[in-house]
Amino acid sequence: MSGRLVLMEGIHKSFPGVKALNNCRFELLAGEVHALVGENGAGKSTLMKVLTGVYTKDEGRIVYLGKETEIPDTKTAQDLGISIIHQELNLAPDLTAAQNIYIGREPRAFKLFLDEGKLKEQVRALFKRMNLNLDPDTQVSDLTVAKQQMVEIAKALSFNARVLIMDEPTAALSESEIDDLFAIIDELKRNGVGIIYISHRMDEMKRITDRITVMRDGNYIGTVRTAEVTNDRIIAMMVGREIYHESTPSSRAAREETVLEVKGLNRGSVLKDVGFSLRRGEILGFAGLIGAGRTEVARAVFGADRIDSGEIAVHGRKVSIKSPVDAVKHGIGYLSEDRKRYGCLVDLDVKSNVAIASYRKFAGPLGFMKSRRIANVSEKVVDMMKVRTPGIDQEVRFLSGGNQQKVVIGKWLTRDCDILIFDEPTRGIDVGAKSEIYRLLDELADQGKSIIMISSELPEILRMSHRVIVMCEGRITGELSRGEATQERIMELATRRLHKGEVAI
Repeated sequence: MSGRLVLMEGIHKSFPGVKALNNCRFELLAGEVHALVGENGAGKSTLMKVLTGVYTKDEGRIVYLGKETEIPDTKTAQDLGISIIHQELNLAPDLTAAQNIYIGREPRAFKLFLDEGKLKEQVRALFKRMNLNLDPDTQVSDLTVAKQQMVEIAKALSFNARVLIMDEPTAALSESEIDDLFAIIDELKRNGVGIIYISHRMDEMKRITDRITVMRDGNYIGTVRTAEVTNDRIIAMMVGREIYHESTPSSRAAREETVLEVKGLNRGSVLKDVGFSLRRGEILGFAGLIGAGRTEVARAVFGADRIDSGEIAVHGRKVSIKSPVDAVKHGIGYLSEDRKRYGCLVDLDVKSNVAIASYRKFAGPLGFMKSRRIANVSEKVVDMMKVRTPGIDQEVRFLSGGNQQKVVIGKWLTRDCDILIFDEPTRGIDVGAKSEIYRLLDELADQGKSIIMISSELPEILRMSHRVIVMCEGRITGELSRGEATQERIMELATRRLHKGEVAI
C-alpha cells in the first residue's frame, strides 16, 4: 500500500430530528481493502453517501488525492474516480456486457455510428486488467450473479475509478464465486485501486481486508489493522453501547405449552429450512442483520407471502395458512415494521382502526355496524393502552408514532389473537414510548399471549426475550436462552455464514 486516496475528517450530517453522523473519520490508502463495519443504523451508508455525493456534509472536510475537495453530487464523485457497487446490481439484462459497461458513452465512428469493434476492444482491455475471462458479447441475463458483479466492477473501472465501494458484495454468491471475486479484488489492489468493503461477515473481512473501521450510532469508534485484531474485539467495538438499565422481564417463565411450531420453512432464496417453536406466555426474539430473513419468516407465518414448502402447527394442530385471513382465523396477528403502510389506516379515526380486524364481531343481524359497541371497546383500548389522543374520533395520522403503534396493538387485542408477531415494534418512536411498548409486551406475555419480536436493536432483544433466535442469510444460525444471550454472541451468530453440510448451533 502506498499513498492516501481519501481522508474524511470531522464529518457531520443531520436530518430532521436525527444526528446521522457525528464527527466521523475515514481514511483509504491506494492498493488497500478497507472494511467499514457496524450494526444496522451505525451510519456506514450515510458516510458513503457523503463520499459519493448523494448527501452533502454539514461539517467536516474531504481530502482526495491530497487536495481538499467538495463533492456536491454523484457526477462529481464519478468524475473524480469514486464509484460504488450496490448490493442490488444496476444492469440492463437484455444488453450485452460490453453495452452495459459503456451505456450512454459508446465509442462512435464518424460521431454517428456505433463503433462495435472499438467498444469490444475497450471492454477486453478492462477484462484483461481485471484478469477476467468473459466474452463482451454475452447478454447480461445469461450471466451468473457473480459474473454480473464483475461487469459492474468493470463498469466502475471504465470511469477510471481510483476508489471502489463494495456494499455487501458476497451476499448472493456461492463459495467458489466468492473466491473469484476475491481474485479480482487482489488484482485491483495490485493496480493501486482503493477498495472500501462494507460487510458483516467476519471470516471474509479477516481474509480480504487490510484495515477495519468501526462505526456505532453515527460515531467513529476506531480503525484497526485486520491482522492485529480478533473477531471478539471487532464485535465489542460494534455493539459497545450501554444496555438499558431497566430490568429484564419479570421472572415468570414461559409455559411449557407450545402454541406455534414451524418446520422446514422454505421460500426461494430468502428462507432456507427455517424451524422454531413458540410457547405460551413467551417473548421469542428474532435477531439478525438487514437481509437475514426475519421479516420474511413473519410474513410467511402470517400468510402474506406464499411458501415453497414447510409446515405450521397452531396449538398442536397442523394448519394451512395461505393468506392473512387464514392466519387471523387461527389467532395470529402481525404488526408490520411499516405500520403506516400495513398496520393502520392513517386517514381513518382511532375507533375504525381498533375495530377493523374484528368487524364481524361488531356487525348486527342486517350487517349494520354496532357503532355504540365499537365506541365502547375503543374507549377501553385507548384507556388500557394509554393512547394519547383527544378522543376515539381522532384521525390516526395526527397521532405520534408510539401512539399509532399502540392503536395497531389494540386492533389485534380486540381481535383476541393469541399469537402476536411484532416486527421492529419500537422503530421510529421516542424513548418514553419505547418503555410503554415494553411494558405492554410484558403484560401481554403475563396474560398468556405468545409473542415473536423482531428487532434490530440488540439491547431491546436482550431486555425483552426469553429466548433469542438468530438468523443469517435466510437460515437460523443459533438459538440462545436468556442466560446465554449477549450482544457479542448474537452478533457472532448474525454474521456467521453456514457452509455446506454445517448445521446451526
